[in-house]
Amino acid sequence: MSSSNTGMVRFRFDPENPPRMTPEQMQALRELRDEDIDLSDIPEQPSTGWRRVSELIPAENKQQITLRLDAEVVAFFRATGRRYQSRINAALREYVHAQKKAV
Repeated sequence: MSSSNTGMVRFRFDPENPPRMTPEQMQALRELRDEDIDLSDIPEQPSTGWRRVSELIPAENKQQITLRLDAEVVAFFRATGRRYQSRINAALREYVHAQKKAV
């Protein structure tokens, strides 16, 4: 099989030297209405999206305490990124709900 031109264009973005828009392109972008944007290649999103843990539990409902956890547990949650303490809280909350259902 010989290699042929597929028509694919490769573009590398250089953050130090971004491409400039022409005045005509800027004007066309300003005049573009939301209704004119083609979203046909984007799948429908469900109306119920992800929410932050902080949206589920009001901040005034939280208490600051000192808690000793296994190093392995802390390392696991820290590896998941920022706001790992909120995820620990969410996991503990799920445990509490499961225990209440079991009683």
